[in-house]
Amino acid sequence: MTTAPATPLLDIRSLAVSFTQYERGLRRRTVTALSGMDLTTDRGELVALVGASGAGKSLLAHAVLGMLPPNAAESGTVRFDGVVLDPPARRDRAGHDIALLPQSVTFLDPVTPVGRQVRRSAELAGRTSPDVVARAALDGRGLGPEVHRQYPHQLSGGQVRRVLTAMALMGDPALVIADEPTPGLPPEAVRAALADLRRIADQDRAVVLITHDLAAALEVADRVVICRHGRTVDEARPADFRADDLTHPYTRALWHALPGNGFRLLENA
Repeated sequence: MTTAPATPLLDIRSLAVSFTQYERGLRRRTVTALSGMDLTTDRGELVALVGASGAGKSLLAHAVLGMLPPNAAESGTVRFDGVVLDPPARRDRAGHDIALLPQSVTFLDPVTPVGRQVRRSAELAGRTSPDVVARAALDGRGLGPEVHRQYPHQLSGGQVRRVLTAMALMGDPALVIADEPTPGLPPEAVRAALADLRRIADQDRAVVLITHDLAAALEVADRVVICRHGRTVDEARPADFRADDLTHPYTRALWHALPGNGFRLLENA
């Protein structure tokens, strides 16, 4: 008797997103940003979505969270825990079942102390004793009482990343989407941020790491999904890269263009 394959926590199939824009008054045009994105991930797994800037990585994250603007049109399916969810249903789960770990410090209020912002995220997540929960969340990430009183601009990039992570996990999400968590960080902070994401996945959560840094993704990912021009073009295991056992020309081009591989460029990629 054949056992049916397990249903992944997140299952994206043929996701397409387009935007309606107006030029010179009433002249309307449609811009297609995503034209066929596929991605799955399950609890305990970290999947890296890798591609160049403009490939549609962050847009996919906003679509999963139901955060697209009113002029967006979407097709394809997004299943969460086996259930097809439309954008409003996904938006209802944002901050609880599904959490975004954003890229920029601008997601923090520049004029409000960090501790107060973390406390507010605890309140929005419905946590009891939000003051206690906020302190424990920051303390658990090595951020002492002085950080509670500081403003975002007074923190290092690594500290901001830990604050954003504490806030993202406040609702105990099953799925965490980390959007470009490492740009601008020194090497030690990059390693710490990636190790933290690996620990989050190992806590029986699913993690989607959105990044253009292929080398960093290979350090922590279980699978790597490659996208280009709004489409998923390949999927590979980290071992496939290390053995140079890659079949898709664009994936091979990304791999061989890394500094450690001699910046080699492949034709027809």
